[in-house]
Amino acid sequence: MPRSKKFRRARLIVIVLVVLLVAGVGYGGYRGVTAVRASFPEVDGTVKVAGLSAPVDVKRDANGIPQLYADTSEDLFRAQGYVQAQDRFWEMDVRRHITAGRLSEMFGDSQVDTDSFIRTMGWRQVAQKEYDTKLSPETKKYLQAYADGVNAWLAEHPGGEKASLEYAMLGAVNSGYKPEQWTPVDSVAWLKAMAWNLSGNLQEEIDRSLLAQDFGPDKIAELYPEYPYSRNGTIVKTGTVSGDTYRPADGSTQPGAAPGGSTAQGATTTKALMQGLTDRIDGMPQLLGRPGQGIGSNSWVVAGSHTTTGKPLLANDPHLGPGLPSVWYQMGLHCRTLSPACQFDVSGFTFAGMPGVVIGHNKDIAWGFTNLGADVTDLYLEKVTGPDTYQVDGKDEKFDLRKETIKVAGGEDHTITVRTTRTGAPLISDTSTEQQNVGKYAPNGSSAPDRGTGGYGVALQWTALSPGKTMEAVFELDKAKNWDDFRNAAKDFAVPAQNLIYADAKNIGYQAPGVIPVRGGKGDGSMPAPGWDSSYQWKPDPVPFTALPYSFNPAVGYIVTANQAVVDPNYKYNLTKDWEYGTRAKEITDQIEGLLKNNGKISPDDMQTLQLDNTSIMAKTLVPLLLKQQIDDPYVRRAQDLLKDWNYHQDADSAAAAYYNGVWRNLLSLAFGQKFPADIRAKDNCLLVRQQDDPTKPDSSSKIVTQCGTRDPGKAQPDGGDRWTEVVRAQLDKPDSSWWTYIDSQHKEQKGLDNLLKEAMKNARQDLTSLLGKDISTWSWGRLHKLELREQTLGTDNSSIASGAVHKLLNRGPYRLSGGSAAVDAAGWNAAAGYQVDWIPSMRMVVDLNDLDSSRWINVGGESGHAFHANYNDQTDLWLKGKLLTWAFTPDAVEKATKHKLVLTTG
Repeated sequence: MPRSKKFRRARLIVIVLVVLLVAGVGYGGYRGVTAVRASFPEVDGTVKVAGLSAPVDVKRDANGIPQLYADTSEDLFRAQGYVQAQDRFWEMDVRRHITAGRLSEMFGDSQVDTDSFIRTMGWRQVAQKEYDTKLSPETKKYLQAYADGVNAWLAEHPGGEKASLEYAMLGAVNSGYKPEQWTPVDSVAWLKAMAWNLSGNLQEEIDRSLLAQDFGPDKIAELYPEYPYSRNGTIVKTGTVSGDTYRPADGSTQPGAAPGGSTAQGATTTKALMQGLTDRIDGMPQLLGRPGQGIGSNSWVVAGSHTTTGKPLLANDPHLGPGLPSVWYQMGLHCRTLSPACQFDVSGFTFAGMPGVVIGHNKDIAWGFTNLGADVTDLYLEKVTGPDTYQVDGKDEKFDLRKETIKVAGGEDHTITVRTTRTGAPLISDTSTEQQNVGKYAPNGSSAPDRGTGGYGVALQWTALSPGKTMEAVFELDKAKNWDDFRNAAKDFAVPAQNLIYADAKNIGYQAPGVIPVRGGKGDGSMPAPGWDSSYQWKPDPVPFTALPYSFNPAVGYIVTANQAVVDPNYKYNLTKDWEYGTRAKEITDQIEGLLKNNGKISPDDMQTLQLDNTSIMAKTLVPLLLKQQIDDPYVRRAQDLLKDWNYHQDADSAAAAYYNGVWRNLLSLAFGQKFPADIRAKDNCLLVRQQDDPTKPDSSSKIVTQCGTRDPGKAQPDGGDRWTEVVRAQLDKPDSSWWTYIDSQHKEQKGLDNLLKEAMKNARQDLTSLLGKDISTWSWGRLHKLELREQTLGTDNSSIASGAVHKLLNRGPYRLSGGSAAVDAAGWNAAAGYQVDWIPSMRMVVDLNDLDSSRWINVGGESGHAFHANYNDQTDLWLKGKLLTWAFTPDAVEKATKHKLVLTTG
């Protein structure tokens, strides 16, 4: 008889307590625990690795960052697989189970819903098609060599405590689990997780649909204002598209030919159906952070004519969800001699489980990424007419059907049937019986057909569900020697669509790549569309790569990308209606222009300092209004006085920053949160709201009630991010706006901006007193704004394996952070859920094209995935202080930095 979950968890806790007891109070004690040290990598001496044609040197510096030296490309990637498995195999194993929809095989029935959702989308299936049909023989060789290297390590560490401490923990609840051999498709599938977390406006579609139940089009438009093109600008000046060829308009030089509105359909959806999708999205594993706005990045590149070094400087800091192990893995891949047999000399950041380098530089060029935010997902409301049919243009079409069997550790198999439309869009609402039932009773809108016997379902059209060549692009970037090579690589970068910045010793550039759909005659991607009308479907061909915007050596001498609009509405194609609003981009641009005034030059130190700019731009507008308010209560007035001499910097030790952000959070709650339906707000965010007895009759009687949110924190709104600064900015010009009507703490309705600002200041004073104490001299932003680096791969405290004791063992922090949601130093927080840090600059880098050995980088955690290894989070303190590590690249510099040398020999 299988043991109960309660028994298995109790057994795990006993193991954890034994480890803690042996370890004592200091980490040093863990060195004596076999379960901890057995899995640490060998970093000195010699190890045989099957399949190598010649020895490979693995040189690690004090931070455990490996630089690999080989004679053939295949040996290089075989060694990369071996070394990454040394440091991160547990993480790699969990990641491939996520992308394959097989978490239940590891962690039991708590993961069945997640597996069902991912199996329905078919991530692994698409990755297999990519490998089979899209990738070149050379790329397949590299992927296979990488897999062989992983498997060579796995043969020495077949499971249990010799592989990782986490496997010992897993064995307490799933003793029969043994890791499978690594395959090339395991590596390719990780690109789907990247694409999911950077996929654009899917949640915005859902939210607008939910808001449409309570607000009219005008109010929704106020909550999703137009992008401020005149104030915050665009990445490139919008050029022209002649035929399918883009021509820049920013003074770019021409390096040669390029290489190969919503309608009423939202009313037909239901709250429960759309909320079910939100719950499913919120329940997805968050290894890169939550999808949607807020998860962005900064990058900029400055031409050599404007730098102190005389050569270009390039900076990048992707903003992703925090966690341990770090999302990124630092690594150098070097051919001892560049030749057709060995083509790589590259260093940078990559993902454990994926060969090559994703962001970084080689000996000739440097590049960085930020999320373009293109709208590459659309939801379709489908009229289901039977178990295997749905309606399009008045006729029944057959779903493509496939069955998926989910194996469950300690439980029975779970089988689902996936239904897919003729456009390749899976019916994602099928993952929930509740959502299917809701579909049967969805209300009819004027444009909707009769629901028939099957009801409505929701299908997801997403570019990542079609096979692409992004893995090919990674290797092409790593080998690129110039701008033309770079663009050829970008052409194959299908998903996720990214802003790519470029530099070589003489040039700077920008390219927008990605598979971006061209929509039919109707619909703009802002709301779920009626699937029964084919005019809303995507056209067969996406935006041509030759038509996508680029810039090469613009006259201004620099390029900034920070998730702002790429082009203005004059551009031929609709890339998205949901750009980030450009606050960070404008601040970076202003700072660069300030440094360049009077023939100024920008240094590498300036690039590093700019990454740490934590200015609250919205505070510059809002604080003067707050200081104008006449506050009678001396208790509140003392807090208001904190803002008088504030420089708008959100430093961790700033009391003024703490109070301002408290006011900002309460302003959003009073003005918007009270009016939002509970299924839009963060879970347990309880507000006083006015509730009408009959919402369909504006004059019906009403009462004030307490209403709590139902959504888990994440995309809960109002979250206080970049969009909300624009929403509030627009309403500040309307002191009598209906948004400024609110319910005060005495359960009375109040009106007007001034009254609401006073109430927000009073509430913030009370909130901070309860959280930080009555004495405002002890207040600081960092005491509220904390980061905890949580071990991500064991799930949440409520999963089948991870208990609070486990997380205390593996997590690090909390740390007090500077920064804020719309600041360049983007330590983001969700105002609807609290002050805790939700996304961060996951790494920072500054590349110096004049001297690559003078380039700098830092990771938020460390290189190792082993919780008690010295390199698990040894970079965190430096990251917190805004420090960067020297980035050795040339052979002499690497040799000088080497602290450990391992030679991988032929097996």
